[in-house]
Amino acid sequence: MEHPVDGPRFDHRQHIPGTTIFDGRMAMRGYALNKMCYSFNRKENREAFVADEEAYMEKYGLNEAQKQAVRERDVLAMIAAGGNIYYLAKLAGIFRLSVQDLGAMQTGMTVEEFKRKLLEAGKG
Repeated sequence: MEHPVDGPRFDHRQHIPGTTIFDGRMAMRGYALNKMCYSFNRKENREAFVADEEAYMEKYGLNEAQKQAVRERDVLAMIAAGGNIYYLAKLAGIFRLSVQDLGAMQTGMTVEEFKRKLLEAGKG
């Protein structure tokens, strides 16, 4: 049986409000930011970032918009600058942000509102 999203009537280009599509163009835009975030798989790199964020961002060649988003801990701006949420999760961990914190930011809710929404969705 064919899955509904694979059928001819499903529009894969449908805009979903509040989302940024991570496609090839965004991957190229965010390459430096995502490469930096990937480096956080190693403890010594996380420590180096915490010790001197500016030097670490410069080492990876982040552009000014990416640097400013990191300075402001603005995950939505990082996504807009080409950040992939899976790589940004490494950076969020350094900032002591949970997945629920990120979800709340993405939806414009408080963390408590976001958690309630998840719990309600799970009851359906």
